[in-house]
Amino acid sequence: MSAVHALLRQWPSDPRDALPLALWDAASIEAATGGRASRAFQASGLEMDSRDVRPGDVFVALKGEAMDGHKFIPAAFAKGAVAALVDRPVDHPHVLVKDTTEALHALAHYARNRADAVRIGVTGSVGKTGVKEAIFASLDRSSRGAAHRSVRSYNNHVGVPLSLARLPARSKYGVFEMGMNHEGEIAPLSAHVRPHVALITTIAPAHIENLGSMEAIADEKSQIFTGLMPGGTAIVPADSDYTPRMITNARNMGVKVVTFGRSANADVRLIDAIPGANGGSLVTAQLGPGHGNARVCYSVAEPGEHWISNSLGVIAAVRAAGGDLGAAGLALAEMGGLKGRGARHNINVSGGTALLIDESYNANPTSMRATLKALGQTPALRRVAVLGTMGELGEFFERFHRQLAEPITDAQIDHLILVGEGMSDLAAELSKRHAKSLGFVPSFEHCATTKDAISVLGKFGLTNGDVVLVKGSNFMGLGALVTHYTKAAS
Repeated sequence: MSAVHALLRQWPSDPRDALPLALWDAASIEAATGGRASRAFQASGLEMDSRDVRPGDVFVALKGEAMDGHKFIPAAFAKGAVAALVDRPVDHPHVLVKDTTEALHALAHYARNRADAVRIGVTGSVGKTGVKEAIFASLDRSSRGAAHRSVRSYNNHVGVPLSLARLPARSKYGVFEMGMNHEGEIAPLSAHVRPHVALITTIAPAHIENLGSMEAIADEKSQIFTGLMPGGTAIVPADSDYTPRMITNARNMGVKVVTFGRSANADVRLIDAIPGANGGSLVTAQLGPGHGNARVCYSVAEPGEHWISNSLGVIAAVRAAGGDLGAAGLALAEMGGLKGRGARHNINVSGGTALLIDESYNANPTSMRATLKALGQTPALRRVAVLGTMGELGEFFERFHRQLAEPITDAQIDHLILVGEGMSDLAAELSKRHAKSLGFVPSFEHCATTKDAISVLGKFGLTNGDVVLVKGSNFMGLGALVTHYTKAAS
């Protein structure tokens, strides 16, 4: 026997090697759902939107109150679907089940149970998608591609089961985002995932119109702890007014609690943060007595103080999941902004280029303040902000919009474009400050729609060295303004 063959015989075995490479096949879907397959097949993916189907996918024909996915089966197969999950026979390869939604849940639980993966759940009022992506990048790097996560913002009663059903059998880690609009929505999502680690990023007045109070928001977010596996870890921000409440909620579940933040008693504690050359930060953190009070130092590519806090949560989650902190540091140093959540674009303007910061996907008072502060710290010849109405604020609507005047003036924004009827309260506050001439107040214009904002910004005229922040709740459609300028630059 050659030396090479001898070394190959010593290659360590991994039980995962015996697991299938295909995400799903006809037999495993039958086993998971109790359905009946019309023929044998293997699938590399699972999709519920016919527009997003890729070759090799199983198309799940979900039925809702207003739409029946069975109508889109021909379109799904035209895009390369190999089979469909249906509640009635169709003229295509399929698995017939009683109810496609229940079958999707069954696939999710089957996928969860067959994969020996550490599962991490992420929720919070602000930053959950970015933190989810950072945890995934950290674990994917250290596991050499054996990590999985929910894509986009698939964080609701359909997106979470779908993301879980996409978990490959050979995965070592799975990272799942969980969101809510109303009371009672987080617990069922956590019950699907059964995370080993559950993280709350922060508590802020997002969806306060539906929840009624900050205490209710903290309690609802804490419901992510109800699904934790025995011996699991709850990770809680240490610097929130609602930290004691979240810790109590977690301890009532009988799980370990880890805190992160600037607080002196945080388990993952910020020691120092130095501004980086490219807008990020160099962070030093202490890991607490459980790790000999060891310190870690790493770079965070994303700008803003909120990302310093986010990074501490990422470090806490990776450590709790048994991941590699060195890989986490590298991932945080390389992360770029996500579409609609901090992506940065250089756009062609008069005399050169301007920087456009895309925060168009969502907005609430806390995230508005954080991104406005980050804008104020961004080097620029002129700072411009296009701000859209914030939604789901209920009786706090007028107050929260008016209160944006302070972070806007603190950021020394040169020109402001306010979009939507809801911004009239902020416009009135800024007008009042102009009249009193108290300190710096930016020039501003108020318009009704994103289309109007594109026109107003065009007339204002961007020039070389400008920085433009675009931020608002998703229903305002400010992504169209980002697309308008980025397409023109490409």
